[in-house]
Amino acid sequence: MKTKYNIVIGIFAMFLSSCTNDVEEQVYDKFQADEFYTSAEGADVALAAVYAQVGGNWDGVGYAGADNGWYDLNTMSADEQVIPHRTDGNWQLDFARLYIHEWLPSDLIVNNTWNWLYRSVFSANLAVEQLQNAEASQAKIAEAKVLRSFFYYLLMDDYGNVPFYTQNNITVEELPQSSRQEIYDFVVSELEENVPNLVNTKGGEYYGRFNMWAGYALLAKVYLNAEVYTGTAQWQACINTIEKLEAGGFSLHPGAANASSLNGYQYYDLFGDELPGDETILAMFATANTVSRNIYGLRSLSGPQGQALFGVNGWNGSIVPERFYNKYADGDIRKVQFLVGEQPGGVTYTPQVSSLDNPGAAPLAGVRSIKFYPVPPLDGGGGSNDFPIFRYADFMLMKAECYLRLGDASAAKPLVDAVRERAGLSALEGNPTLEDVYNERGFELNWEGQRRQDMIRFGTFLEPNDFRGQSSEYRELFPIPTSALDANPNLQQNPGY
Repeated sequence: MKTKYNIVIGIFAMFLSSCTNDVEEQVYDKFQADEFYTSAEGADVALAAVYAQVGGNWDGVGYAGADNGWYDLNTMSADEQVIPHRTDGNWQLDFARLYIHEWLPSDLIVNNTWNWLYRSVFSANLAVEQLQNAEASQAKIAEAKVLRSFFYYLLMDDYGNVPFYTQNNITVEELPQSSRQEIYDFVVSELEENVPNLVNTKGGEYYGRFNMWAGYALLAKVYLNAEVYTGTAQWQACINTIEKLEAGGFSLHPGAANASSLNGYQYYDLFGDELPGDETILAMFATANTVSRNIYGLRSLSGPQGQALFGVNGWNGSIVPERFYNKYADGDIRKVQFLVGEQPGGVTYTPQVSSLDNPGAAPLAGVRSIKFYPVPPLDGGGGSNDFPIFRYADFMLMKAECYLRLGDASAAKPLVDAVRERAGLSALEGNPTLEDVYNERGFELNWEGQRRQDMIRFGTFLEPNDFRGQSSEYRELFPIPTSALDANPNLQQNPGY
């Protein structure tokens, strides 16, 4: 599956190279360009340019896989992970500031995320234009529009009222700022119109691409958080959309013990190489130093432990806060991802962390995670684990949450129980509560980029933790970066900043 997706990226790279090399010898007119993009190969080139923005790389590029971008912004501002400044002088303070809710409009990660998302919107706009001008297939045009909706969904989720444009013939200083409601309305309209036109193919060349099922997954996410975005809940619409997704035939991947699986359980196949198609709905493809990367296992391990396990230094970075770790029950197979105590390489991790920023944490303080146990090819810059953007367990728990919010706890129970039982736990004695679903989502989806959104929806994001007091309500949105405000006089900063 990875080979097929690499071909798409390779076609894109070769196409750019050929255009650059031949620019003085041959001029391609509009007719020839349109003719190219109407072909199956040409349409995939246009889309590959957009998908290239999804994979994580340095300088805050990508949905996940690398550092200092969207993933860090949305996981470290929640309660599931943080990189402390260390008493030996390692690690910048940006990550700790995210966890204690003291980020600023000038912060690197806030700015990187904004810039990545608008580069992605620009790329998606270009693909839509190229494919429409070429009168490409309806499915390819729909795919480009759904990709663009994905980026606008992430923008409104993080920043609220944001610049909005669907054509690239406008300068930065002219971009109008639209309300969160307007962005929401656009995203819902685009998805409702275009998702039914996507292909229903699973796997193969559509591993890591928006097919119909991934499109419905995205629409369900938007409906799930509609009350946060607009003030009006859409629980039934979320259920209805998940039921359309279920027609794709997804199921929970087995969780049984298996010596050949990462971390000793089939469950961890979901976070390795070539994610299993029974549960994975949309994946971010990664082959280190070729297409994207996944740093999260190596970033958590200390240098000597990384050397002992993989022959490369770990980064001694991300930890799991002790309070979050302590919520997991013994016997939960999802707890084996966490490392405490003595480890290979002669290191011993202690769960207690007394400080994140001043003076910081001791070098070996903090629980470590190998949910994304690094897979080859790997080096000191990360492994080749693919990343689950959407997987079926998430949507089972979303459906359970919606049932509960609509007053039907009995319909929620089998969904929650199935996720628990896959993890080696017993079914709930009675019907689940919203708190049960909230906790189960934390156990199941930690380090997958879902937690900040969940905490805001459940009203826990502002609550105090071991390193800060109660946060102000304005922290539920990130600030518009200072650089964006300087470049565009039409923008108004979010309240509180």
